[in-house]
Amino acid sequence: MNKEFTHLDEKGRAQMVDVSEKKVSKRTAIASGKVKMGKNTFRRLVDNNIPKGDVFNTARIAGILAAKKVGGLIPLCHPLPVEYVGIDFKLLEELPGVEITATASISAKTGVEMEAMTAVSIAALTIYDMCKGLEKGIEILEIKLLEKTGGKSGHWIRDEIET
Repeated sequence: MNKEFTHLDEKGRAQMVDVSEKKVSKRTAIASGKVKMGKNTFRRLVDNNIPKGDVFNTARIAGILAAKKVGGLIPLCHPLPVEYVGIDFKLLEELPGVEITATASISAKTGVEMEAMTAVSIAALTIYDMCKGLEKGIEILEIKLLEKTGGKSGHWIRDEIET
C-alpha cells in the first residue's frame, strides 16, 4: 500500500494515525463559512427579531460544543481536549447573510483544523435551524480552513488562488 495514505494500513484498511511519537506543540486553526439568506430574513436577523430567539448566542454555543466532540463525530479524528474555541459572526448585507469565523487552539500532538471547521459547520446549521421558520431556502456556503499553525507542517495560510 502507498504510504502517502496515512489513514490506510498496509492492506488498505482505514486506521487512525499513530501520533504517540509526535511532539506536543501549540496548534491553532481558523476556519470560516457563510450563511446566505433572503433580504427579509436577513433584516429580521439584524433586528434580532427571529421567533426562536437569540440566533448568534445559540449558534456560538452550538459551535463550541461541536468542536469539543469532533473525535466522536469524524471516524479517524483523534479526540482532543480542545483548550479554546472562539466564534465570531459578521453581518454581510451584500450577501445577504452572515460570515462565521471559528478559531480553535490546543497544545497537542495533532492539529485542530477539524475542530475549527466543525465549529463553523454546526454554527451555520444552527443559524439555519433558528431561521428556517422564516425561510427554507437558506444556504450554507464556503466552509474552509483559512489558517493553521503548529506541528510538523508549520504555519499555513490559505492562498485563494490555490487549487
